[in-house]
Amino acid sequence: MSFVAPELAAPVEAFATALGIGLLIGMERERRPDAAAGLRTFSLVSMLGCLFAMLGEKSGSPWLLAVGLVVLAASMVASNFSTQQEEQYRGFTSEAAIIVTYGLGAAVWLGYATLAVMLAITTTVLLYFKAELKQFSERTTPKDLNSILQFAVLSLVILPILPNTSFGPYDAINPRQVWWMVVLISGLALAGYLALRIIGARHGAALLGIFGGLASSTATTMMFSRHAAEHGHLVRMSAIVILIANVMVMIRLGIIASLVAPTLITPIAIVFACGIVPGVIMSLYGWKILNDAGELPMPEVKNPTELKTALSFGAIYAVVLLAAAWLQDIAGNSGLFIVAVISGLTDADASVLSTLRMFNLERVLQADAVIAVTLALVANLVFKIGLVVSIGGKTLARHALPGLLAIGGGMGVGLWLV
Repeated sequence: MSFVAPELAAPVEAFATALGIGLLIGMERERRPDAAAGLRTFSLVSMLGCLFAMLGEKSGSPWLLAVGLVVLAASMVASNFSTQQEEQYRGFTSEAAIIVTYGLGAAVWLGYATLAVMLAITTTVLLYFKAELKQFSERTTPKDLNSILQFAVLSLVILPILPNTSFGPYDAINPRQVWWMVVLISGLALAGYLALRIIGARHGAALLGIFGGLASSTATTMMFSRHAAEHGHLVRMSAIVILIANVMVMIRLGIIASLVAPTLITPIAIVFACGIVPGVIMSLYGWKILNDAGELPMPEVKNPTELKTALSFGAIYAVVLLAAAWLQDIAGNSGLFIVAVISGLTDADASVLSTLRMFNLERVLQADAVIAVTLALVANLVFKIGLVVSIGGKTLARHALPGLLAIGGGMGVGLWLV
């Protein structure tokens, strides 16, 4: 039973949503003594936006919404002018939030309630994490900002203009699909790269292993193998960093597989889980020594969004696609498996993504795709075991190999299960 007349149900819902948006943002502002407005002001402003949007629509005068914004801006100017002699400069954050809240209230009436609520939550998060965002800004270097801008170019400038058409031998190359994979890999690598830059080495091996695995597990393995060879007392610590980084490879590629080929995620998740579980167990086994590590080095990870790096990955991915399609045509599934092993030795990402792409094109069966993905990861793991043995020496191998072999064996068991 409704207590509201049917003709008023939609307006009441709209104004209730606008009120909720104002309360959400205003609650965050209320807790800050230096804020220019609080809970009541933001609630009123949000409903004001909804009200002016309604009046503009009903009267056929959309300019009323702009009039409301001008009135709101004039009120803020008058309020600031009357208090500028009594208070120090507070910044423009609250005023900007008020204008955003007015717009969100209007958006609710115009039929974008869900989007308005999402933006309200985003606005509240930005306001709440002021100190953390300031700290992030202070820790980032010009090189880091350059990385972010380069990623914006890769994803927002280059990607949209590429043709979404397959061509070349076997129609294996689709420029937009190839570049989308570049953007996906670069984005995840950039997240790990910036995390490594921000956390530094002082937060311990666990975080270095996690973010090093996101950025580049190969670079992390090489760096800490060299570190173990140079600092014998930190061999076990380096082994755990390497192990965690290689666990993160499966987590990262699992996320990518869920985005690129969601229908294939179940068998891939089983294989990866069988590798992740023993890797995590072996990491936890050595956890007790983590706090005694001392200062650890930063992995030497290249900027993942640099145009040269992105083009290199795109070229490798395209070549692997062509090779996989060609070898599968002349040698069947064994050709696909050969490409997976060879390309996976140095770049598991390109090999896995090419297999997922061919699966989406229905050129590879599910079972064969899972085998190829597993072979690529195992081959990449073998390559990194070679790095551990050749660079880190026997001592590091004695501590790192059990965990790495457990990961490989676990993936083998997972492949048998599926």
